[in-house]
This record gives sequence, structure tokens and C-alpha cells, in this order.
Amino acid sequence: MKTLVSAALALAALAVHSPAQAEDLEFLLYNDSSDDLVEFNVSPASSDDWEANLLAGGYLAPGYEIGVDIADGLTTCVYDIRGIFADGSEAEDYSLNLCDLGEYTFSD
Repeated sequence: MKTLVSAALALAALAVHSPAQAEDLEFLLYNDSSDDLVEFNVSPASSDDWEANLLAGGYLAPGYEIGVDIADGLTTCVYDIRGIFADGSEAEDYSLNLCDLGEYTFSD
């Protein structure tokens, strides 16, 4: 799989900060677009700000996927997501129930 190790490390770093009582969310992120995904943000739907780029220093090439673990210590399932691509385009989706979703696909 052509995902970068740095992206996996960034996602794993979130797991270190979660309290034991909170449930981690796991889902697959697919890039079915025609360009590299260079930034990926996940924030609780109740937040007005985007959290850090989970692909910092990495990217997700078209046709590939990566496992995402959200271990932010929250018990919510409802998140907003944003993807930014190498060509500068953005895609945003709001109020997703990631507990039920299991996967998310960016496409053209």
C-alpha cells in the first residue's frame, strides 16, 4: 500500500492522548479522486475549528486507502471532515456519524 508511514505515525500519535474510558473510532479513508490527498482534518461537529492535519508530511495517493483512528478522548460519534488535494481543491463533509460509517471516500 502506498500510504506514507508519517501519516500512520500522526494518526497513532492521537491514540497516546486518549483516556481509557473514551472509545476510539476507527474507519477506512479511501482516495478515489484523481489527485493526491495532502491534508485530512477531522473535528467534532460541535467545534468551529479544524483539528490538525492527520496527513502532516504525507499524502494519500489516488486509488489507495489508510486506516484512521480517532482517539481524541471524546465520546461523540459525530464529526466533520475536510480533505485538501495537491491541486488545491477542497472537499468538506459535515455531521458524519463515524461510529456507523466504517469508511469514507473522497472522489471527484
